[in-house]
Amino acid sequence: MLSHLPNAIPEIPVRDVAKAVEYYVAALGFGLDWHSETDGIAGISQGDCRMFLASSSFRERRGNNAPAVVWLNLESRQQVDELCNMWRDAGAKILTEPEDKPWNLHEFTAADVDGNQLRVFYDFTWEIRSRSS
Repeated sequence: MLSHLPNAIPEIPVRDVAKAVEYYVAALGFGLDWHSETDGIAGISQGDCRMFLASSSFRERRGNNAPAVVWLNLESRQQVDELCNMWRDAGAKILTEPEDKPWNLHEFTAADVDGNQLRVFYDFTWEIRSRSS
């Protein structure tokens, strides 16, 4: 019986795969793993994070529409803040600055060239629980 699922890999809808790859590599620090111009899809990764960038022609056969929101879970407030600064310095479009939210996430939001959003967060619920015990 399967007791552990692997990391999910989101399919990000994009208009132009080559332009999207350029942005994800230059502004967000991802590496290009592969690209099929014929099919209109590319694979990118950074560390354990993998994503697919898919053109409208690839998506129309499957019904996946834009925009998408992808949540990236980091391990500390400091990592969230550092990643935001790194992406900003590299030219990424930062929509919201890192801050603690009422739902116990320290998060910021960035956007890609197609309006898809990357919400980067740290869940500090465990800190609140440990203070109240």
